[in-house]
Amino acid sequence: MNQHDVLTLAALVEPLSAEDVLTKAMEWFGTADIALASSLAAEDQVLTAMLLSRHPQAKVFTLDTGRLPQESYDVMAASMAHYNLHYDVLCPDGAKIEALTALHGPNLFYASRENRSLCCHIRKVEPLKRKLGTLKAWICGLRRSQSVTRTDIKKLEWDAANGLVKINPLADWTEAQVWDYLRRHKVPYNALHDKGYASIGCAPCTRAVTAGEDIRAGRWWWEQPQHKECGLHNRRTNPGHKDT
Repeated sequence: MNQHDVLTLAALVEPLSAEDVLTKAMEWFGTADIALASSLAAEDQVLTAMLLSRHPQAKVFTLDTGRLPQESYDVMAASMAHYNLHYDVLCPDGAKIEALTALHGPNLFYASRENRSLCCHIRKVEPLKRKLGTLKAWICGLRRSQSVTRTDIKKLEWDAANGLVKINPLADWTEAQVWDYLRRHKVPYNALHDKGYASIGCAPCTRAVTAGEDIRAGRWWWEQPQHKECGLHNRRTNPGHKDT
């Protein structure tokens, strides 16, 4: 698929509903070449329910970094039971984790942004890249209103960093829409959301947010907002992207 094809498809799906974006994506790529990447957070639980209701054989994968909170494992188990789902669980290279911890200690991410990025790279980015190398497209739960690094995402775009199509069906959704869908469809969700966690990642790098704080304020809260990405959604090499 070339850049012209991507631009054509992007223009086609931009006006569509999230459900219709998913339908088009499955028509174009089929179950073998596309998968949903789930962080087990609210948006990805919406997409899991939405996707499997129409395409029960669709593939869903998740990253087990080894530092997830128990509540994330709980919602994984609940989703497996609820949808008769078998996740493709991606784990980091054990030898690299051992070397990283031996060199920098278990809490290296608090020391510097470079250390935090290194930890994210080994625990998240490398397993993801291995998976994406087997696909032609991936589906994500990104929304434009989540953070300053995501304001210009499209419902379909070329992921130049990973060399495949990236589909963001919820790009134009609000947080209220996410929660309305979860409640109306009785979708399992992470219990940490009820404790003030707006965005959930690894346990040491995630905290609850207070009233008025940005939705991503609880992720890597010791860093500046423009740096709050782990590398999974690096768009700096995408044509037309303005780095923030």
